[in-house]
Amino acid sequence: MGAIRVLSTDTIKAPKSSEQTIHLTPWDLRYLLVLTNKKGLLYRHPVVANQIQRLRHSLSSALAFFQPLAGRLKITEHRDNTVSCSVICNNAGVLFVHAAAENTCVADILEPTYVPPIVDLLFALSEVRSYEGTSKPLLAVQVTELVDGIFIGCSFNHVVVDGKSVWHFINSWAEISRSCCHHQISKPPTLERWFPNGVQRPIRFPFTLEQQNDHSDRLSFSSFNEEKYCLSNRLFHFTKEKILQLKSKINEEIGTTKISSLQALLTHVWCYVTRFKQFDPQEEVFNRVVIGVRPRLVPPLPEDYFGNALISCMVKMKAGELLEEGGLCKGALEMNKLIASHTDEKLKNHYESWLRNPSFFRLAKNMVKNNFISISSSPWFDVYGNDFGWGKPLAVRSGYKINGLITVFAGIEEGSIDLQVCLPREILEGMGNDPNFMDVVSN
Repeated sequence: MGAIRVLSTDTIKAPKSSEQTIHLTPWDLRYLLVLTNKKGLLYRHPVVANQIQRLRHSLSSALAFFQPLAGRLKITEHRDNTVSCSVICNNAGVLFVHAAAENTCVADILEPTYVPPIVDLLFALSEVRSYEGTSKPLLAVQVTELVDGIFIGCSFNHVVVDGKSVWHFINSWAEISRSCCHHQISKPPTLERWFPNGVQRPIRFPFTLEQQNDHSDRLSFSSFNEEKYCLSNRLFHFTKEKILQLKSKINEEIGTTKISSLQALLTHVWCYVTRFKQFDPQEEVFNRVVIGVRPRLVPPLPEDYFGNALISCMVKMKAGELLEEGGLCKGALEMNKLIASHTDEKLKNHYESWLRNPSFFRLAKNMVKNNFISISSSPWFDVYGNDFGWGKPLAVRSGYKINGLITVFAGIEEGSIDLQVCLPREILEGMGNDPNFMDVVSN
């Protein structure tokens, strides 16, 4: 495997601009500090004539439906020492990078147990944070030619989209591409954001806005300090059969049917991460889970709601309690109760609480202490349906490298689940060498 050579860069625009202004919700604004959301698809198909041009044209056609991705953020200072942030659909464009990794094969990415370092180079805008969307593209696509395949890496501004919206867009782009740019999609997005009655738009919140030397607007976050780690991403594959066995075991021991397959699996991983980090039994450990709010509100939001519609919550236990006999069942039950508690009323209270006291997702102190895991993405997103006209993908990869992050994807076989787990290498090695943990893992 070698370096990446950039062949060309372009700005892709929608056929026309809507000039629409989209005001953002607390669910959007809390992601102003985070890096771009990076998801990529691997295909075993050498690039052929006009393939790159086809991707460019179909991307432009898709942006006609998803205008916010071709726009920019606008951050406005107000006289009361607050700022507001909106998406301006000005059709400033999406970054499109055509690159080549001339010494990298599909197998170099697909087969290793650990995600190889070259994957980090298959995404553009890697170090860009969401608030920089005032001047940086809200979406960057990097199409990298491999020796015997292609990798499509997408970097999304997290203020504009959550995981469900990311895959809605990619699904729609692939649909247009494989239909030879017929310029129609089966599920147009709902772009209008959800605000309760009486909420002022745009939402104002306290921050300091600085003018930088390059004259671009940039938020000043002097208190934010991201610590660097020596981390690896390891892939674990779980078959449908193994997951159902684990789920049945936990439900049977608790005497319930409420624990879902995903709750059982994620708690299993949490237990073993905690075991190999060797915490004091009295130390608290945390599991941050993300809850989609679209179906939980009354009335529910449209399934095709395009934006962020999720909140995060924390499962908390003492390390010793999680690792004792029956700890797996306790942890799964705590996760289940916490998720089930997020009713329409609780979600609306959470929304209104943010308006009174804005907070922003960042690398938490708990993550620095290493007693924290964070769950991202979902096995329900359509990953393997993304046929751009040359077949379905072989694999999906995330470009994130954050200590304790567990990215969840559907596996290639129906009902299976893949986890991309980011932790220090020695922890991942310990988990991989533990027969009790690996008894549930299929690889």
